Amino acid sequence: MHVIIDYDVGNLDSVQRAFKRVGIDTIISGDKEVIKDAKSLILPGVGAFGDAMEKLKERDLIKSIKRHVNCGKFLIGICLGMQLLYEKGYEYGEYQGLDLIKGSVKILDISLKVPHMGWNQLNFIKKDPVLRYIKENDYVYFVHSYYVNSSQNELIAYADYEKKIPAIVRKKNIYGMQFHPEKSGDVGEKILKAYGEMIK
Repeated sequence: MHVIIDYDVGNLDSVQRAFKRVGIDTIISGDKEVIKDAKSLILPGVGAFGDAMEKLKERDLIKSIKRHVNCGKFLIGICLGMQLLYEKGYEYGEYQGLDLIKGSVKILDISLKVPHMGWNQLNFIKKDPVLRYIKENDYVYFVHSYYVNSSQNELIAYADYEKKIPAIVRKKNIYGMQFHPEKSGDVGEKILKAYGEMIK
């Protein structure tokens, strides 16, 4: 069972529909008992880092997420959900993240238009099963003003937008995707399909 974590942040229905299109059944839930039994967790998110972490605290979900990961089960963070996987975020202040991956989330301080909104190409850094059905330079859809600043150890693919924007990261059973696979058409669906096959 795949569980999309409901913590009042993000368009959960569109994420669920994207998984369904590739034959993956999901449940939307913020219930700790449901989350405990999940085969994999999907952490979506839209909005501000600090607000999202506060929502997770209010629902007492942080321990449940960490327990899931520590059991070796898969977790995928999407957009803001990816950013929450890191130690700290600096959006309108300094906030603690989930601290599942080392690094921080900083303002996209560039001369190009911010937010970084629209289609951008993926540049591959290393092979990974999640890339099985897509090819380098395929386009995915981004909407963000902050980006992950971390070591290159977890980097699988990046987008070039004046800076090298980490687009897909992986630390063992933890994935993060800065773009929106649910808004990325055929390419996004192929990524979700590959992720689903890994869980099987």
